[in-house]
Amino acid sequence: MSELVLYQNQDGLARLTLNRPERHNALVPELLDALADALARAHGEAPRALLLDANGRSFSTGGDVAGFYHTPRELRRDYAHHVVGRLNDVILALLTLPCPTVVAVHGTVTGGSLGLVLGCDIAVAGPRANFAPWYTVVGYSPDGGWTALMPERIGRARALDIQLLNRQVSAEEAHRIGLVQHLVNEGEEHNQALALAQQLCRAQPSSVRHTLALTRPDPHRVRAALDDERQHFLEQIDSDEADSGMAAFLAR
Repeated sequence: MSELVLYQNQDGLARLTLNRPERHNALVPELLDALADALARAHGEAPRALLLDANGRSFSTGGDVAGFYHTPRELRRDYAHHVVGRLNDVILALLTLPCPTVVAVHGTVTGGSLGLVLGCDIAVAGPRANFAPWYTVVGYSPDGGWTALMPERIGRARALDIQLLNRQVSAEEAHRIGLVQHLVNEGEEHNQALALAQQLCRAQPSSVRHTLALTRPDPHRVRAALDDERQHFLEQIDSDEADSGMAAFLAR
């Protein structure tokens, strides 16, 4: 198991921790591969609940812009195909786990890393959590469920407003609009998420499975929508606009 993602399963509770704190848990291929492997292990072990959190100051800052920019232009589509495709695999793995999932969010969540939050059933956020797309600034096309999952969660018009204007959503607003379900005091994110996951472990498992099957987004619809996101992302990443947008972003 990679050190970029820590995994343990004890007493029916699986825990996944993003562990690239020095780079704000940016979604590089190695981290996404490790996350996919850990979720495959969780699928096989069938825990009663799963808790996802992150080490460091940020939950995750999404795709590594430098990783895309410094990949030679002729190889960039292949790099993006792997990164976005692997992120889609991770989101679908979360949505199809046969157990409820809880995510503890602190600090910054940008770009595709929102998919890790949207892929979980219950989200707990601290007061400094914040969410922002950055796509229309950097010159990317949305990925990570910003179009495949977010409109269903908070409404299409609100999701479009946030993305087009690159609005940063505070923890308070995220709670008010339903992007996260629990808003807690600073430093309590992990403990509250852990308490909820432990509560879910004590629930009747068959009842939980039926509730998940009836209430979660349709995985077939989500898969098709995520595939659309990837195709648009591949088209945009190979553009002069993305090239200049990434250069300007990295020069800030």
